[in-house]
Amino acid sequence: MNTPQPISPRDRLQQLLAIPERQRTDAQWDEINDLEIKLAAGNRESTPAAGARRGTPSTASRPNPGGGTQGKKSGKNFTRRPPKGNTP
Repeated sequence: MNTPQPISPRDRLQQLLAIPERQRTDAQWDEINDLEIKLAAGNRESTPAAGARRGTPSTASRPNPGGGTQGKKSGKNFTRRPPKGNTP
């Protein structure tokens, strides 16, 4: 009758991270590693995309704010002038 509610992975991770590092057992470290891997953004299953969850468009549909150059330098490459010296 009184079955305990399963703890969400995020809550369990927070509980484990609240334990000071020096006091964690090897089993707790292993569980932390497993939970961090499971909760990593690339490993999530059955969750909507981050943009869809917040109601904002994904980055693929946004225009490039840099004007489309995508990191390329425009203009001439200038060579450095030799320093002025005291030449006779």
